[in-house]
This record gives sequence, C-alpha cells and structure tokens, in this order.
Amino acid sequence: MIDQKNQDELEESIELFFFAYRAFTSRPDRMLEQRGLGRVHHRILHFVGRNPQIAVNALLGILGVSKQALNAPLRQLIDMQLVAVDVAEHDRRVKQLSLTPEGKQLETQLTGTQMKHLAAVFAAAGPQAEQGWRAVMRTIPEKS
Repeated sequence: MIDQKNQDELEESIELFFFAYRAFTSRPDRMLEQRGLGRVHHRILHFVGRNPQIAVNALLGILGVSKQALNAPLRQLIDMQLVAVDVAEHDRRVKQLSLTPEGKQLETQLTGTQMKHLAAVFAAAGPQAEQGWRAVMRTIPEKS
C-alpha cells in the first residue's frame, strides 16, 4: 500500500528516473541510429560482450525476452557481422554468441559513453550517494 504522504515524492522519483534514463541512453541511441539499430541491439551487444560464448538460452534469460523477440535483432547483428555464432563443443545443439572485433569496438563505444556519464555523476554526487544508488538499483529487480 502506498502511503499518501509519500505520493508526491514517489511521483517525483518516477519522473527523475525517466529523465535520468533518457539522458543515460540518448547518446548511445544516436550512435545506434546511425547504423539502423536501437536499444535492443545495444542490450544484446552489452550482455554478449560481458559474457563471451554465452548460449542463446542464457541470453534470453538475462534479457527476459522470448526467442521470438530476440530473433530479429540478433539476426541483424549477426548479418552485420557484429555478433558471431559458434556451436558449443559440449553440445552441438547449443549456439554460443560472441562479439566480433567490430562488435567489440561498437559495444566499447556505446558503453564507454555511459561509463563516462556515470563516472561524472558519481564524482559529483559523492561516494555515499553512489553506494545508495547501487543499493536502490539492486533492489528494483527484486521488487518487480
């Protein structure tokens, strides 16, 4: 139950979250748009880059999407030679994904802009604010 006394603060928090996310994604969005790609492609590049040789099913779990939702953007990244597909040695039915050198370069550029953004924000807000932010961000998925 939402405490009516906190409603204004919660509504402001929602707006701050929205505007922060928009600021956080705007530069990478423009970079992706130049290639005909979008945020879903960025998420795929990011998590494949962070988990080399990730199985498609594991990526589905991380992203929380269906095979159908992943198929078209993943196929596009493969066709653009940004993501490579290999067959797992332990099970030839398992497809493993990794970034190509061009995919690594793009992912580094995209994530690099976001890392610079966060580094500047954390430097301005201070270490306690950064720790508080991390605590809030870790709690959000648990409460959804």
